[in-house]
Amino acid sequence: MKRKTLILTLVAAGLVVAASAVAMMRYAPQWLPNGARTGLAADRGAPDYRAIVQRVAPAVVGIAAVGRHTLGQSATPFFNQGSGFIIDSGGVVLTNAHVVQSADAVTVTLMDRREFTAKVLGLDQTTDIAVLKIDARSLPAVLLGDAHALQVGDRVLAIGSPFGLAQSATQGIVSGKGRTLPGDAVVPFIQTDAAVNPGNSGGPLFDANGAVVGINSQIYSQTGNHQGLAFAVPIDLALRVKNQIVATGEASHAFLGVAMQDLSPGLATAFGLSHQDGTLIAMVTPDSPAADAGLRAGDVITAFNGKAIAHFGDLSQRIGDAMPGQSVRLSIWRKHRALDFMVKFGRIRDPARLQGQPLPEAPPGEPGLTLRKLTVRELAITELPSGMLIEQVAGPAARAGLLPGDVLLAINGDTTQTLKDVQAALHGKPERLALLIQRGSDRMFVPVALP
Repeated sequence: MKRKTLILTLVAAGLVVAASAVAMMRYAPQWLPNGARTGLAADRGAPDYRAIVQRVAPAVVGIAAVGRHTLGQSATPFFNQGSGFIIDSGGVVLTNAHVVQSADAVTVTLMDRREFTAKVLGLDQTTDIAVLKIDARSLPAVLLGDAHALQVGDRVLAIGSPFGLAQSATQGIVSGKGRTLPGDAVVPFIQTDAAVNPGNSGGPLFDANGAVVGINSQIYSQTGNHQGLAFAVPIDLALRVKNQIVATGEASHAFLGVAMQDLSPGLATAFGLSHQDGTLIAMVTPDSPAADAGLRAGDVITAFNGKAIAHFGDLSQRIGDAMPGQSVRLSIWRKHRALDFMVKFGRIRDPARLQGQPLPEAPPGEPGLTLRKLTVRELAITELPSGMLIEQVAGPAARAGLLPGDVLLAINGDTTQTLKDVQAALHGKPERLALLIQRGSDRMFVPVALP
């Protein structure tokens, strides 16, 4: 199983997410091939999960991927199990990128146990979406729903292969929308409380009408198994990625170049705001579209093209809907004044395009971090008593998943405030360090193995 952080676990074998809907939708009993969309009337009764599963299950598939992970001079074999679903009767399948990434061979298994060797048309690590093609015709395809119409409390259903148990269904409700997770500023995740476990990544999340509204991608867990928090990529975003991959072989995403956080009551008061609506810019990347437009750390983004931004998730969704090269108007609160800035989005470089390029190395015995103390302003914005900003990563730090913009708080439990503290932690040439970092509003320990 792959972990994006210590607690956000990518369910590399597929996600089974079930959920609920306050308004139940009637569904047509026949197949609507080639990813047809639903537009059916609402009903106040409880969903008939048995009927939904019987109708949609033939379009849900199991995925097995084999390959080798290369790190330095060594290669380690891997076997991933995941889930996916057919969106076109001609054999187009959607799943998660982390299920098939670096795979030498991918096998898709249908409900009737037929197996097909799949071609990976392309994958996008930014949204964790992969598009596969199998050589088959007249296949059952899912109905496509409307993720924007989902509301907290709506019922949802998931089918997948947790722990390799094919065609398992679970149900739950939508627990939240527009969730932004560490390292996923582009994706406004759908949060559900459905039972999701390893083996379900890439599986479909259905609404109460039996239409797909998301692709199950991650779980929040301290054990690696279901703990009541699961996250799915909205289907509309997944389809935009799919269309780009089919047309060009890759996906493009808008890039702003800021690190953001939601406002706390204390921060809102400090910046002269009478409310907590908006998202605070904690850091601006040099030479980014945000920097070129004149945005600064400490600015509060309150609107996007005239549409109010209540929290970080709202802005994440707007950026996810935008395209590179697009110009937008951002309304900013700065030093007790309302200002407008025109920003022209850049393009995110998809990490998948960087495969095969060696990570920059660090001197032997060093973690590969370029650090500086937080400024007084940065300490006020982050509400941290101390810390060191990670400006660059290389070698062991990069391989461990540390990112520029992370704040280093402690090493092996000892508070880190200066470079001398870092040097003291390296004294004695330890083989492994436990780094406590803060990324946005999340805090986590990251183990770093030293060569």
